[in-house]
Amino acid sequence: MFRQKRKRDFERVRKTLMGGKADCVPLIELGIHPVIKEKILGRPLVSVKDDIEFMDMMGYDFVKIQPAITFELEQELVEKSEDGTYKNAPDRAWAPEHGGIITTMEDLNNYNWPKIEDISYQKFDDALPHLPKGMKIIGQYGDIFTLAWELMGFETFALATFTDPELVKKLLEKIESIILPMFKKMATLEQVGALWYSDDIAYSHGLMMSPDFYREYFFPFLKRIGDIAKGANLPFIYHTDGILYDVFDDIIESGVNAQHPIEPKAMDIAEVKKRYGKNISLCGGIEVDVLSRGTTKDVEKLTLEIMAKAKPNGGWCAGSSNSVPDYVPVENYIAMVNTVIENGDY
Repeated sequence: MFRQKRKRDFERVRKTLMGGKADCVPLIELGIHPVIKEKILGRPLVSVKDDIEFMDMMGYDFVKIQPAITFELEQELVEKSEDGTYKNAPDRAWAPEHGGIITTMEDLNNYNWPKIEDISYQKFDDALPHLPKGMKIIGQYGDIFTLAWELMGFETFALATFTDPELVKKLLEKIESIILPMFKKMATLEQVGALWYSDDIAYSHGLMMSPDFYREYFFPFLKRIGDIAKGANLPFIYHTDGILYDVFDDIIESGVNAQHPIEPKAMDIAEVKKRYGKNISLCGGIEVDVLSRGTTKDVEKLTLEIMAKAKPNGGWCAGSSNSVPDYVPVENYIAMVNTVIENGDY
């Protein structure tokens, strides 16, 4: 099933994320659904030890871990998938589009904000004794912008940028005051080898908000996380889907070392690498739709095509164009991984 030829070595990930060419192309994913992991492991996924075993088995040089924290949101959750494999899953949820929990300054002040001292980093400690030699943790969290519009409802949030910009500013600052300390803490942990911030700001056809909005309200936050990573000498990965040409320079100036993913229907990875490859590394780009609905041969062919565009001169970590959801056939996911491992040497 697996055609492993590599020893775990996080240095290849670090070198690639920083724009260099390692011994081979590293594998990377923002998320792999537990259903996929359990099918491959052949048992339930119950601990960070299981997650590490899966990542090691598949050829990754890292395990991604988040601090544990809860923000109360008014999301509508799907009760059950078509095959009945899960209930109330946050990856099958609808955020409010109109009104949300916070629509006034009074709402903001009365919201039950999580406390910094209640954030748990226990999984980072639990992982330490189980990390194979050469493997490290990528510490990940996100969603300063996303949480703000989810708490307000996107339509209310968008209108408030004109009618009540002070509320928008205060809300974003409050969320940052909780999330930024996570990155400061993760940057101090010896087992953490990189930081990863995720926050979607674009659709496949355009940005969710204007470039000016992001320059005023968002990129200063992103830069503060970038400064934390730089101060700790850690690579900094940023995740957002969509078309980013209007703000790519802003992303780079915020201290981002690697952009994840490159969504094929939004941007061509060869074009992105040509225009920005000297200043930022790239991650992902293998279309999830093909992973989900293609054959293993389709997946192998596409993976080789993306490798041909993105592999030369380094600066590319291989993976999907977003994440690996539960509806991807296991054999297709394995075909992508094996194709990278078999053809990824420099």
